[in-house]
Order: sequence, then structure tokens, then C-alpha cells
Amino acid sequence: MATVEYQGIGKSFGAFTIMRDISFKIEDHEFVVLLGPSGCGKTTLLRMTAGLETVSDGDLLIGGRRVNEVHPRDRSIAMVFQNYALYPTMKVYDNIAFSLEVAKVPPAEIKKRVEWAAATLNLTAYLDRYPKELSGGQRQRVAMGRAMVREAQVFLFDEPLSNLDAKLRAHMRTEIRQLHNRLKTTTIYVTHDQIEAMTMADKIVVMRAGKIEQIGSPDDVYDRPASKYVADFIGSSSINFLPGTVVASNGTPAVDTATGRVTLEATTTAKAGQKVIVGLRPTDVVVDEAVPLAAKSVLLERLGHDAQLFCDGPDGRFLAVVDKAARFAEGSDVRFSITPAKVHVFDAETEVRI
Repeated sequence: MATVEYQGIGKSFGAFTIMRDISFKIEDHEFVVLLGPSGCGKTTLLRMTAGLETVSDGDLLIGGRRVNEVHPRDRSIAMVFQNYALYPTMKVYDNIAFSLEVAKVPPAEIKKRVEWAAATLNLTAYLDRYPKELSGGQRQRVAMGRAMVREAQVFLFDEPLSNLDAKLRAHMRTEIRQLHNRLKTTTIYVTHDQIEAMTMADKIVVMRAGKIEQIGSPDDVYDRPASKYVADFIGSSSINFLPGTVVASNGTPAVDTATGRVTLEATTTAKAGQKVIVGLRPTDVVVDEAVPLAAKSVLLERLGHDAQLFCDGPDGRFLAVVDKAARFAEGSDVRFSITPAKVHVFDAETEVRI
């Protein structure tokens, strides 16, 4: 496999610049997820890596070789598309073998590679079927098999699970990650789904409007989001944001918000009088009638293993994850606390982590 390095990468369409100064390195065998909403530039960056889009500025290196002007077929990459891109008139065997036949690989070698890929992906029984005779997950595995047989240095995935139902997405997440571990590939995976990113990635690159907001492990971006944007994007239960002002309460730093006072860690660099936004993850919030944060119960949403309690407070909607056995009457007062170490603090103006 190989490293992939982006050195000051930029992309423009005429006078319109959508991306500039993208710089980071993907290590050999690493599974990296480009994460962000539609229009953030993640797919464009992937397509530039594949050679399907030109690089306007900077240098793109694969395996230490500059590939800006190198044809896609000569980059030693394999790409799995969102819509599978299978040939409907070809059987599974021929779909997987097609790129090898074009490259004039000997038939015996083609057979060996196709059978290996099919066995790895549990497709051996389906090699004589047409794509229309397969389920969505099976079609996605065929697309993966077609990429595998090319023996590429880098595997690229462009939102490959977005057309599948929720249960099949969860299953395919596991399959793709296990395949990566077995093949020890270098993998770049694009998605807007933070669950996919958190469960699959070695490293997440969070993007916004053609720029990088944060690069880190799943734990890094969840536990120490670099900005309010990252904190809001990462986490399956949406984080609560409370605007306020930093104060010193008996020598202890805190933030006064309309919802109540939030105590901070003594080591915080936030200064008294500073306008900030505190982020409180619903899973870190504790219901406690003797503490200062207060809101009114609106709805209890049961999820089986626990429940989400939606409240209305002075700062707007407030969410807490509570025990599934909890009972809250609509409109009743609910009070919350949170450990200072779990409080995320962002500057109110720049929205950057303090």
C-alpha cells in the first residue's frame, strides 16, 4: 500500500474557488474518513485523489510520487462509487473481472483474483448471477470485489452505504472495516454520516466549506472538538449549546447562562468576563433536583436501552439521555448537573475551543 499526501491542495471552477490550502498526510495502511455535510468539498477531494477532477493548486502525492497530471489508471487506486456502477448485462464474475480483461491480464490470473475476491466477500455462490438478481448489500460487495482485484495501493470509497437501509448499513460498516484489516490497505472513505466515521475510522478529517475543521481519531474529535461546528456535527445525540459569560464563583471558574450556572475546570483558560458558548453532551448530563440547570420537560423518547428527554429552557431546546425507567410529566421542572471535565467551552465570537 502507500501514503497519500495533500500539500496545499486547492480547487477552482473558473473564478470560483471552492477549496484552498488543504494539507495533511494519510499514512500507509490507515483508514481515513473525510466527514462533512453536502457541499463541504469531501467528494471533490476524493475525486481529485482518483484523478477524476484536476488539482488547481498544490501537490498530490501517492506513495511519495506527485500524481497531479497522472492518468487515473496509472495512479494505482481503486474506487467504489455510491451507485455501485455495475454493468447490468454482465454477470458478477464478468463485472469483477472487467478491469483486468481491459488491462489484458492473463485469463488464469483473472480467474485466480476473481475467485479470491469472491471468497473474501462471500460472493462465490453469486458469480453466475446478474446484478438485478442481487440485494443492495450484495451489489455493494461486487463493487468492492472489482476494486480488490486491481491490487491497488489506495482504496477510495464515495459514500458507498447511502443507498442501503439502516440495518444493512450497520452490517456493511463491519464488513468494510474487516476487509480493510485483512487486506491492510490504505483507505479513504467519504461520508456525511458521523456514525460511519466514528465506527470505522482510524482518523477523521472533518471538513466545512472547503476547509479542514479538525483532524484526529474518533475519540479526539468527540472528546475534544476543535470548534463548535465539530462538536455539533459529532455525536449521535445532538450536543446542547448554552451561551453565557465566564465568572469566578468563590475562586472557581464558571459560566453564567440563562439556563443556570455551569462550573468549569480550574485549569480552563477562559477569562472572567469572556463571552463563551458551553457545550454539554446529553450523555454527560445528570438529572439532579438539587442543582442549578433548569428546564421544562417536553417529551420522553424511549430508545430501548435508555431514553432521550427533550426539554425547553431559557436557552432553547435542551436534551438529556436518561434511564429508560424515568418518568417526567410534560411541563414539569427538570434540573441537571454536569461534571466540569465534561464541559466544552468555545469562544462566542470565533466558535473555536478554549
